[in-house]
Amino acid sequence: MHPLFLPSSSSSFSALFPLLLLLLTLQTLTSISLSQSDALRSPENCGNFSVSFPFHISSSSSSVAFRLSCTNSSTLFLHINHQIYRIIEFFTDGLLVDFPSSPSCRQFNDLRSFPFSTNQFFSISFENVISLYDCEDSSLCKAGCETNDLFGCDGREEDETSGGDIRCCYPLSDHSAWRVGDDFSVFNKYGCRGFSSWVVPRGTNRGKRGVKLEWAIPRNSSEALCDREAQTVNATAIEGSVRCVCRDGFVGDGFVHGTGCLKSCYREGKEVYGDKCEVKKQHNGKKLTVLAGVLAPLFILGSLLAIFCLLKRPVTTHKDQHFNHCTTTTTSTTSVSFRKGYNKNRLFTYRELEEATKGFQDSHKLTQGKTGTIYSGNLTNGTRVIIHKVLCENQIEFMEISSQIDHLSAVLHRNLARIIGFCMDIGHNPLVVYEYPVNGLLGDRLRLGLDWCKRVNIVAEVAGLLALLQYENYPPILHNNIASGYIFLDEDFQAKVTGFGLQRKQRIDSSMYDFAVLLLEIVTGSKQREETVTQALQRIKSGKLEEIVDPCLYFHEQPMVLREQIGLVADIATRCVLFGGDGKFGMVDAARELLKIAGNNGGSGCDKKGDGIEETFSNSSLLQMISMSPDSIYLPKT
Repeated sequence: MHPLFLPSSSSSFSALFPLLLLLLTLQTLTSISLSQSDALRSPENCGNFSVSFPFHISSSSSSVAFRLSCTNSSTLFLHINHQIYRIIEFFTDGLLVDFPSSPSCRQFNDLRSFPFSTNQFFSISFENVISLYDCEDSSLCKAGCETNDLFGCDGREEDETSGGDIRCCYPLSDHSAWRVGDDFSVFNKYGCRGFSSWVVPRGTNRGKRGVKLEWAIPRNSSEALCDREAQTVNATAIEGSVRCVCRDGFVGDGFVHGTGCLKSCYREGKEVYGDKCEVKKQHNGKKLTVLAGVLAPLFILGSLLAIFCLLKRPVTTHKDQHFNHCTTTTTSTTSVSFRKGYNKNRLFTYRELEEATKGFQDSHKLTQGKTGTIYSGNLTNGTRVIIHKVLCENQIEFMEISSQIDHLSAVLHRNLARIIGFCMDIGHNPLVVYEYPVNGLLGDRLRLGLDWCKRVNIVAEVAGLLALLQYENYPPILHNNIASGYIFLDEDFQAKVTGFGLQRKQRIDSSMYDFAVLLLEIVTGSKQREETVTQALQRIKSGKLEEIVDPCLYFHEQPMVLREQIGLVADIATRCVLFGGDGKFGMVDAARELLKIAGNNGGSGCDKKGDGIEETFSNSSLLQMISMSPDSIYLPKT
């Protein structure tokens, strides 16, 4: 080799050596991580019990709170606050335990025989049904729960009298005498001598003797990470804690640190899981694993080279970033004719709004969706505004948007954010400027915690506005992307809607789906993705609504009327998805039902809605169906 090339070769090797070392380290760490993951996923057994994550018998890396002890290789025990509970059965959301220090069959137990204090991992489940004996105050007895088949520890069915003692049946789900977080000592004040306990699984009336404890993992714990095929559900009796549940077609504990979620299928008439569901044989899987190990470093190297090339590309100028071709050939005549239309609002220049948002920086971005991007900004006079950068791809869309802005500006409605101006400068996206309500975005308020009464009032107002604009206008004004990121709240927490889709090519069925997603966010307190919407609807359908309700709402502490309202709103969301696409359930239907719920809030501890919105339903006209005070709405004639 010519000496001239030696320095270059040495230099290249020196430059590549750190990269090769990095790749080798990444591969080693990946192998270690996989081996640790496999160790975590190894199942443990004790007699007939299979112990699933987060419970464990001997793992040193898992939470001490879920550690169990196995006696004689057959009996499992749970230790909580120096008490030992024998495990009778595992459930997906809890476990059935026996009374501590209860070696023999007893017809009833002393109220102090089950000492238990709720913590961040365990709580007494409200699915328990108890029999109380010789109570001085029988007001807590519920006749309905006596229809359950409750068997004693000797296998015989309990009757209304046991050994001469009068039995009083009380389901903890009633929440009148017992509340989430209480123990059984609360029944002392009713003068009861003792009690027995059963859990009655959902969908059955046959009780299993024992006390069901719900379990969950604190939301902020690293062990609460869910598998990608699982969803997070709220604990119903443990504040701030969650569980993971695999979606349909998958089985497992749902946790990243557990078995995760394995695909479920049938082979030769038997249900099998995981790799056994693959069409290819196992040795093919091993070949793929080896191939992946070889290709992974090459992929990483290629990615690094791609990043290097991207970094070497010339940086786009500030002007190019904001230039838009939907108005490149639009004449000034078009712009002037638009300015002379029905609109006395301010006409902003692009530079004014660019300065208000500091160049449309991400720090000013509030929401991005199908209709464009919403920014917050501050004008030179100190006024805070909302700026909607509307999506626009060509001149036809530009003309449609111009017409719709003109039309929307003429609508005066208490729940439509007031348009104070716009910008239609050539070469840039159309911009609509709204006033900024003082209480900000609905989405932000939900994260901080918003009471149920305000939530249901807000969605009732939004539904009324959307129904009105859709059915009392021609052409209809559809939002096309309604979400909490487009709804602002004024000083009275009244809804102020922004971000309307201003193109004509919009679909009503997508509006109904978007509204369903908004209703689910009102119920759950968190934004919903497409896959989580499906999972949430499945929980609602299976009667497990409380697992997805926003913990900030304290579902089980609410009066029954508000719990029923939460269920009704969830039901409306379900019908929006199922029947909104074919027109069987429209925005008028949703508005009618939500306004009825909001109108009944006066008797449930909420502030009743004002005179601005009230029900006067009639089939003759939407304006009669959703009436407004005379000064709250103006619709231009078309």
